[in-house]
Amino acid sequence: MELRPLGQTNLRVSAICLGTMTWGQQNTEADGHAQMDYALARGINFFDTAEAYSIPPRPETQGSTERIIGSWFKARKNRDKVILATKVAGRGQMTWLRGGEPTELNRKNINAAVEGSLKRLETDYIDLYQLHWPDRPLPLFADQTTTFPGLPSGPENPIEETLEALGDLVKAGKVRHVGLSNETSWGTMRFIHAAEAGRGPRVVSIQNAYHLLNRTFEVGLAEIALREKVGLLAYSPLAQGYLTGKYQRGARPPGARTTLFDRGQRYEKPGVEEVIDEYLALAKEFGLDPAQLALAFVTSRPFVTSNIIGATTLEQLKTDIDSVDVKIPPDLEKRINAIHNLRGNLAP
Repeated sequence: MELRPLGQTNLRVSAICLGTMTWGQQNTEADGHAQMDYALARGINFFDTAEAYSIPPRPETQGSTERIIGSWFKARKNRDKVILATKVAGRGQMTWLRGGEPTELNRKNINAAVEGSLKRLETDYIDLYQLHWPDRPLPLFADQTTTFPGLPSGPENPIEETLEALGDLVKAGKVRHVGLSNETSWGTMRFIHAAEAGRGPRVVSIQNAYHLLNRTFEVGLAEIALREKVGLLAYSPLAQGYLTGKYQRGARPPGARTTLFDRGQRYEKPGVEEVIDEYLALAKEFGLDPAQLALAFVTSRPFVTSNIIGATTLEQLKTDIDSVDVKIPPDLEKRINAIHNLRGNLAP
């Protein structure tokens, strides 16, 4: 397994990161332990979670994923073998995260969040602590589009104050490094400038969605990632499984995420099914598993530090990890780009 530098730190993380957001709803504690055992044996040293997991977020299951990871650390006594990333929720209305209050990225909320995560994870430090989404109002997640209608109005905490609060956690030894998630080019550079002005630690990574149906990261953020050494931790590299083809023509396999939770609307927009068909045909032409084609493309990008995979079965996990052995030769890259240039980012 290839190891890559995490920003400007002395940490080297596996090119594949184990995503965990299904643990606690789709997956049991035993499933989570088995996946971590297998991933570690395959050379994956980087796990990603969040205080809000499992997904979809619910009061009844909030924190379940971190607790599963914590019970694994306690049972295996191998905390030192893993570079652990988790996240603090940005501004929102998930009041169950903060004792009945809405979430925001001020000192009070960040401190409460990190203490909760440390307890659930049964550890005294977090290697990478990420802001799950910005504090300021932005069109994100289901509301995200490829156009920007203007600045939404609403309260926000200054980036400098958020970074100072994170810096105190680093000084206290509870957090080693900090990163961003679901962030924009403007936001990333503001965090970098704030660090350069002495307001807190420099961010080392940005975790955004990136896959064959959504390459918006390449516009602006990719240059920042390379020049500023704030590499992408790419999430949803299979577009929530749609790039495997399992949902084509309205199919709903038993136990699959869209079957269970009906949260895949961004991948069911006009034109998406047709472009997935093109990628499926391309994979077949080159003799590749569609999932491995999609994953190998993401892992091969020069601005990607680690590709965050998620699986509900060990069979899926093996297939996903095996994608590290798949190469994207120039002729295949040319064909992928030809589809993208014609179709664009249909599912941001």
